Amino acid sequence: MSRGCIYSVTIVLTNDDGIDAPGIMALRQALNGRAAAIVAPEQPLSGCSHQINRGGPITIGARHCDEYAIGGTPADCTRVALSHLYPQAQWLLSGINAGGNLGADIHVSGTVAAVREAALLRIPGIALSHYIHRGRPIDWTLAIRLATKVLERLLAHPPKAGQFWNVNLPHLTMADPEPELVFCPLCTQPLPTDFVVEGDQFHYVGDYSQRRYDPDSDVAVCFGGQISVTPIHLW
Repeated sequence: MSRGCIYSVTIVLTNDDGIDAPGIMALRQALNGRAAAIVAPEQPLSGCSHQINRGGPITIGARHCDEYAIGGTPADCTRVALSHLYPQAQWLLSGINAGGNLGADIHVSGTVAAVREAALLRIPGIALSHYIHRGRPIDWTLAIRLATKVLERLLAHPPKAGQFWNVNLPHLTMADPEPELVFCPLCTQPLPTDFVVEGDQFHYVGDYSQRRYDPDSDVAVCFGGQISVTPIHLW
């Protein structure tokens, strides 16, 4: 099997929404022509956290030149990409996730787990997500523009060993003011836990947009219309 057509590729893209999701295509466009390979799950696996294959085979489906659909989780994709397909890669980017990954979200997010796995493998990474306000559709053209702004800044400033960047784009329209990149801490508050019980079934009914948050945290920044950039420290 070919290990790629762009032999100088230094950036690998993955996600947890699946290889056919619009967010990963948007992320590739936001790189402004930088050579990048896509190594992403063959199906959507949102919310799978840092789950990994525990011993069975992982299918590597070559689709196009430097594009692979992986029969595994986002963390599996990172392992396959960095250990086998592109061991020369210098960056692992994950996203753009359709939905925020703010505060406590990072512990359940497959988007973030892919980059966390890269950090464990000593490769710098950026997780990019797009907050969705009350079910409104994402304007991917605007998302590309904002992600380009983020990448131009962060690719020039790799995180320290044991760290990675977690980025969340606010849900804006073309008429809104241009957002700033705000470096901020991770929110410490829990996700909404409101629920109803119907018979023997328990349902969460919390409103994401009404979640509690710390002042000046990533949630406050993103909900306030700015781009939150948070360094996540593993050690």
